[in-house]
This record gives sequence, C-alpha cells and structure tokens, in this order.
Amino acid sequence: MNILTRDVPPRAAWALEQAGLHPLLARLYAARGITHPDQLDDALARLLPPSSLLGADAAARALADAMHAQQSICIVADYDCDGASACAVGLRGLRLLGAPKGFERVSYLVPDRVKDGYGLTASIAQRVHALGADLLVTVDNGIASVDGVRAARALGLQVIITDHHLPALQDGAAVLPQDCIIVNPNQPGCGFESKSIAGVGVMFYVLLALRAELRARGWFTAQNQPKIDSLLPLVALGTVADVVRLDANNRRLVAQGLKRVRAAAMPAGMAALFKVAARQPAGATSLDFGFALGPRLNAAGRLADMTLGVECLCTDDAGRAEELARTLDGINRERKSIEGEMREQALLLAEDMFDASEEPPPALVVFDPDFHEGVVGIVAARLKDKLHRPSFVFAASAAAGRAHELKGSGRSIAGFHLRDALDLVAKRHPGVLLRFGGHAMAAGCTIEEDQLERFEAALQQVAHEWLDAATLQRRLEADGALAPQHRRVELVDMLLQQVWGQGFAPPLFCEELHVLSQRLVADKHLSLKLRHRGEPVDGIWFGRTEPLPERVTLAFRLEADEWQGQRRVRFLIEAARY
Repeated sequence: MNILTRDVPPRAAWALEQAGLHPLLARLYAARGITHPDQLDDALARLLPPSSLLGADAAARALADAMHAQQSICIVADYDCDGASACAVGLRGLRLLGAPKGFERVSYLVPDRVKDGYGLTASIAQRVHALGADLLVTVDNGIASVDGVRAARALGLQVIITDHHLPALQDGAAVLPQDCIIVNPNQPGCGFESKSIAGVGVMFYVLLALRAELRARGWFTAQNQPKIDSLLPLVALGTVADVVRLDANNRRLVAQGLKRVRAAAMPAGMAALFKVAARQPAGATSLDFGFALGPRLNAAGRLADMTLGVECLCTDDAGRAEELARTLDGINRERKSIEGEMREQALLLAEDMFDASEEPPPALVVFDPDFHEGVVGIVAARLKDKLHRPSFVFAASAAAGRAHELKGSGRSIAGFHLRDALDLVAKRHPGVLLRFGGHAMAAGCTIEEDQLERFEAALQQVAHEWLDAATLQRRLEADGALAPQHRRVELVDMLLQQVWGQGFAPPLFCEELHVLSQRLVADKHLSLKLRHRGEPVDGIWFGRTEPLPERVTLAFRLEADEWQGQRRVRFLIEAARY
C-alpha cells in the first residue's frame, strides 16, 4: 500500500480561510482543487443552465406538446438506484408541472434485469405501445438502444432519450439512435460542462427546461410556477448512489438535496428508508445515500423487481412507504447473504489464477455457474477493491432462450477505461462480445459461454498494454496528520455535514500512532486503543483480523461514536503502512 499525502496549495487554503472557513476545512478543500469561496456556493442559481444541455429544449417542447394534447407518456427506467430515482423524478415532476392543467397521463415501466436485459429493447417498445403510450421517455438508459428506438418509432411512438452513459462506438465514431430526441451530456456536440451528471440529474434538467417552456406558453407565471426543487432529495440520492464524480454542479445538487432531507422535506419513501436503515434524516450525510438508502433500492433491481423501489419513492402514503421500505430492507439482507457467498467464491477462483508469492494478473475474469447475475457487479467491485485489478464477474444468463450466454459486470481502477477496453476487445476479436457498454470505471457485457477464455485472454492483453507497475500498485491519497486541536466531536460533525463522494473524497488522515491495546470484535473486526499526540483515542478497523505492531502509520477517517450517552471521537482505520 502506497499512502500519498495530498498537496495543499497554501494560497488557496489561505484565501478560503480568509473567507471565513474553518482552517481544517479550508485545508481539505484546497487539497481537492477549491481555490475560491465562490466554488463552494451551492445556491440553486449557480447551477449550470438547462439551455447548455443539448437536446433539453427540444425535449421540453415535445413534452409540452404531449401534455397540451393530453397524450400518454411512459417513462422507461433502469433497474438501479439512479434509474429508480430518475423515474420517480420524472413521474413526480411531470405530474407537478401538469397539475394546473390537470395532466395525469404519465406511467412508467421498469425492465426486468433477467427477462429484458439492459436498456430500451424491441420487446420493451412493444410493452410501452401495449400500454397505449404516445411518447416514450427513457431515464438513465437508451443512448446505446439503436434497435430499440427503431422498433419504438416503427410502432408510432415518439422517443426522448435521457441518459448519461457513453454512446456506442463504431470505427471510433459515436453511434446514436436515430429519429429521436437525445438529452445526454456525453453525446457529440454537447457543451454541458458537467459530463459526470447522473441519469437522475439529466431528468431533473429536462424538467427545468420543461417548466421554462410551459411558462413561456402561459401555463403559469414565474410567481405561481410549481417549485420542482422538492425533487432535489431524489436527485441527490441517485447522484450519490450512482458513484458519479462529484464535480461542482453535482455537489450543488447533492447539497441542495441534503438541506431538504435534513429539514424533513422529502418523499415519504425516503423517510421510510432512513427509518429502516436506522439513520437520522436530521443529520443526513451523503454517506447515508451511498451506504444506507442506495443499497436497499439497488437490491430490488438485483434480486427482485425495481418497481418496488420506484413505488417506494413515488408514494405519498406514509404507511405504504414503510411497508415498501421494509420489503426493500429484507431484499437487501438477502442480497448481502448472496453477495457474501459469491465474494468468497470469486476470491478463491481469482487466487487460483496465480501463486501466493506472485502478483495477480493485470485483469481478473471470474465465472461460476452458481453465481447470481443480479449481484455480479457488486462482487466485481469487491474483487477490484481486494486485489486492485480491473475485474469482471460473470454469471449464466437466466433469460429464456439464452442458456449459453454469460452476463458479466466489471469494475475498474484508475488508469484503465473499462468501456474503451471492451471496445478494443470487440475490434480485435469480432464475435467475442455480443453486447457491451458502460463507463470508465464500470461496464457490462454479454458473451457466449464458450468465448470466456478468449475474452479473458483479450482483456488481459489490453491490461498488459495499458497498465504499468505504478498503476497496478494500490495507492491511497490522504490529508496528512490530524492536529490534536481538531480531534473534537463538533469538528467531526462539521466534516460530515459537507458533501463528499466520488472524485471529492471524504477526509482521510494519516500519521504514525502508538497502539496501546488491540482485540478482535465479533471475530472479524480489530478494536484498538491508540495514542494520538499524547492522548488516548479509540479506533476500529472493520474487516481486519491481523494484529498491528506497537508503532504503525495508519490512514484513518473520523467519526463521533456514542457510548452510554457520551459522544467521543473514534478513528476508522482504512490502511496501514509498516
């Protein structure tokens, strides 16, 4: 483990401190590229304008026309938390904006992960048509659905694609669905600065553009227009749960959502999810979205039906919301059990690929006939975290008529663009990949079972070419030592209230500590008594069973631990350097 200390530009830290920020916060923000206090202004007025998102105005006009004509609109969602929250934002937002005219003709459809696969397919288009829809709107999918859009248009459906994924490539050029409206910051020609916006964020921006369009048509005035900022808790949830990079625009969306959650201004389903997760909305943090609410929603898409998740986020009935949240919590417990078994098996299979004395290969590909396809992505993430290698985990497809297909999900490390790697594999080995798509850090693909070895060899060849020894070494960026005067509960609370996440990492301190005592808790966690700058402090290393030496350099986060009514600072250990 190579623990690096982030550079803190002194002039930036000084400017932030002079603007009134706490010295610790000023240092942390400066180390993350913040150079001016204006960059921390999370006011809604500072959001990027919807007009800069290519296709948003065209989508707004098409939606307004459909609403005026009382046409039926159907939203086609995705089966993860981003897709579910984007669907809920679309449903709630369209009804909210149509309320003055009594517009209620909006429905939704969530593809089944097993039966339908990913995205807008021809079969999904048929089902939308059977519902009597006139206009089909995708959320968090569709940019690669060339055939699905063609099928929908052949059925007479108008199509709006709202997505944030990368388009498919052919000979280096983007291949886009035709004869439809596309709203996606990653499509060619779009100048929208926040390329990392989540699918739920794209849908929210379409609603902003739609409100402006309806206002221009006289549906309402600036004074009595619906306040769609009530949707921001859902936008924040989907943004954090999808692990997109928290650039300035995404941080503003998340900050605004958190403010409303802390004020109890959120959908009943979100409040119910906080309750089953034993989290307090009044002190909500971005970590609650990523590690408490998001996984419970994602579990439905992995093992059951994400319709449960959408219904939970859409209902205004508190009793129904609690019932759905309890169901989602139960599914998540099942997911954890399946994931735990698969993770152990995946690690065994991966470790069989190399001797204990050797370094792992530059990319890992794992398959077991007993794996559940709904959990392969999260297991790939665990494998990647454990061995620091781009990792693909495959399961047999459960779709009818596809008994010989394997569905894989991959997660990557910095320096290895997974979707581009799959594109290169497809070019070099035509026929190996039946379907693929995704992002830099996460991607999915489908192959024939007899092509598994070819795929593994091809992916490892790309990894050999793209990854060097330095990239393959696990690196952890830390924020240096923690001053003793900053080891206070109120400062821990202050840090937790900030917006942290992917690309804007939460504070991680690192320094040499004296281990006073250590013991195992529940046979799998290391409980520690440490000396920090002459003072004793508690520590915990979750998932660690090996003892530590008396003096060791530790990387740790801060939490306020409560015991017998008293709150104390505790160090959450993440890594050690001997």
